[in-house]
Amino acid sequence: MAHGFAAQKEGRLDAFAERFAAAGFAVLVFDYRHFGLSSGEPRRLVDVGRQHEDWRAAVEHARGLEGIDPERIALWGTSYSGGHVLWLAARDPRIAAVVAQSPHTSGPATMGSIEPRRLLWMGAAGLRDQLRAVLGRPPHYVPIVGPPGSYAGMTTDDAARGYPALYPPGFDFRNEFGARALNRVGTYSPGRGAPRIACPLLVIVADRDRITPAKPARRAARRAPRGELESFPGTHFEIYHGERFEWAVARETEFLRAALLPAQSSSS
Repeated sequence: MAHGFAAQKEGRLDAFAERFAAAGFAVLVFDYRHFGLSSGEPRRLVDVGRQHEDWRAAVEHARGLEGIDPERIALWGTSYSGGHVLWLAARDPRIAAVVAQSPHTSGPATMGSIEPRRLLWMGAAGLRDQLRAVLGRPPHYVPIVGPPGSYAGMTTDDAARGYPALYPPGFDFRNEFGARALNRVGTYSPGRGAPRIACPLLVIVADRDRITPAKPARRAARRAPRGELESFPGTHFEIYHGERFEWAVARETEFLRAALLPAQSSSS
């Protein structure tokens, strides 16, 4: 399990992990390099290629743990990492199951939901940070979230409230990331690999999601040979708390039991 865009595992991943562990699963939750307790400089750098490498490393580590069946490894991702798990499952036939929660599946669809003036700002900020990287200078940081009308990675009403609310009181949440990551969002479309995902796949979407659009996520679930789709009438960040969380974690636990646990014989 790993988090979404510029987020850390303390942002409610522990709540999901605790419920999965209580259901009998072994759970490995990690921060990407550049974030949280993981190493990596500069800090707060969202690099899709490096995050893919981190996913591969986490899976290989899990496969080597004592008491773990290496052929029954599932991936769980949310938002940006919901796209990462689709990407990895399309390339690793040994993955046994995937949960993609409100996943980023289509770069063009995501960019199409952003107003033109903020698109121009994203391009300029991303190029500025990339130039600083070439020159060996510290990153140009921009806010992860901000109120509607501001310049930030996410500026919807639910993002401005919901992203900081992921973290417990007193947590050192740094609302910034290296702007070069904005250059990759529009070209990253992991949902295209859905037809190559051979294992069971559960996709959960929010019908009124303005951060990771629901339409391409639904399409990815339909195109996956063993895809299942669930949806709820809400926005992107509602799934982490309250009734939405309870519904989602129960449905995901049910899915993981069916996909990972050996079938019981009638006499057992």
